[in-house]
Amino acid sequence: MNNVVLSPVIMSCTNLSKTFNEGKFHVEVLNNVNLAIHEREMVAIIGPSGCGKSTLLHLLGGLDKPTCGTVNICGTEITSLNEKAKGDLRNKYLGFVYQFHHLLPEFSALENVSMPLLIRGTHPDLAMHEAEAILLKVGLSERLQHRTGELSGGERQRVAIARALVTNPKCVLADEPTGNLDHKTAEHIYELIAELNDELHTSFVIVSHDLSITKRVQRTLTLRDGVIAQ
Repeated sequence: MNNVVLSPVIMSCTNLSKTFNEGKFHVEVLNNVNLAIHEREMVAIIGPSGCGKSTLLHLLGGLDKPTCGTVNICGTEITSLNEKAKGDLRNKYLGFVYQFHHLLPEFSALENVSMPLLIRGTHPDLAMHEAEAILLKVGLSERLQHRTGELSGGERQRVAIARALVTNPKCVLADEPTGNLDHKTAEHIYELIAELNDELHTSFVIVSHDLSITKRVQRTLTLRDGVIAQ
């Protein structure tokens, strides 16, 4: 594994906490979490199902609001931004990969991957060109015009990874990206992520309960009782 220069910091959180209020009950999921993600770094956050890993990822990506604490992305503190500003920042700096790929079934792989660029305002011809280039990188040159229903589970996740990377983000947040895949396909996805990290210098934060991920990343953090442990 290549050595990683742990600077600069591209994403961080300080005293990040999240409590869910369900009637009279208060469930504390995260408690004063402090974390920094560096440029080109691959980090795994592991822990059992239900421990708050996905909640942490959503807070880091500005998809949810913390009860208290702050999140900083590329020099901008995002927790005080309005939704449009947070959306613009996500589109500029972040990519997302989910366990359930969330591809649009009525569109082709090429069209799905071009969406983040079209949302950004990129000319459609250029958006399609960039989408095709990243799909080639993830090994889907023969699947450009195939719709979701015509792709295997592994191919769908490759499309999702391509969509996350098409904007050349600083960091990709991946939530159980292989949770729906068989072991062999999951291994191929992890190998692909490692290759793209090395080639494109994009940071990855991967949430998983699969301990095999730890051998593929530079740093592993464990989430337990709402607190991150090295």
